[in-house]
Amino acid sequence: MGVSIRAYAQHRGVSHEAVRKAIAAGRITLEPGGTIDPAKADAQWNQRTRVAQPPVSQATTKATTANAAAQAAGEDALSANYHKARTVREAYAARLAKLEYEERQGKLINADEVKVTVFNLARRLRDRMQQIPRQVSAQIVAAVAAKPDPREVEDILDQAIREALIEISSEDGGVRVPEFR
Repeated sequence: MGVSIRAYAQHRGVSHEAVRKAIAAGRITLEPGGTIDPAKADAQWNQRTRVAQPPVSQATTKATTANAAAQAAGEDALSANYHKARTVREAYAARLAKLEYEERQGKLINADEVKVTVFNLARRLRDRMQQIPRQVSAQIVAAVAAKPDPREVEDILDQAIREALIEISSEDGGVRVPEFR
């Protein structure tokens, strides 16, 4: 037994316009006489109609607004962090460019090359200094035997050391000495 649209709307607790929209959308079907079978229509309504969302309350609106503000603040902080990071990166890039320029101008040299050169120079100096006793021992013995004067021994040693240092400093050895102004 079918009922009218208004009777079914009263049965469902909705307006007759809601029932008309449900019929137009195909969520419920009419019986051949244009009436509605309440049991069949209730089953169709429950299966084919989405549950209505609760209305947005003022508290929900405030929370959404607060979330949007927090998100915007987060984006501002993220943007600020990006700009800080970009500034730091640009500063380092400028420093590297300056170092590269000074290296090409000859104002800077490679630290590893300096270490190797200094090591080799120190080794040559050590080797040359260790040769001095063998070179001057006979002169020292002869000077002490002829006249035991400490000043004569000092003069022999000074002369031998000076000659060794001059020899080391005059060798090229691949040492590039920078010009200081």
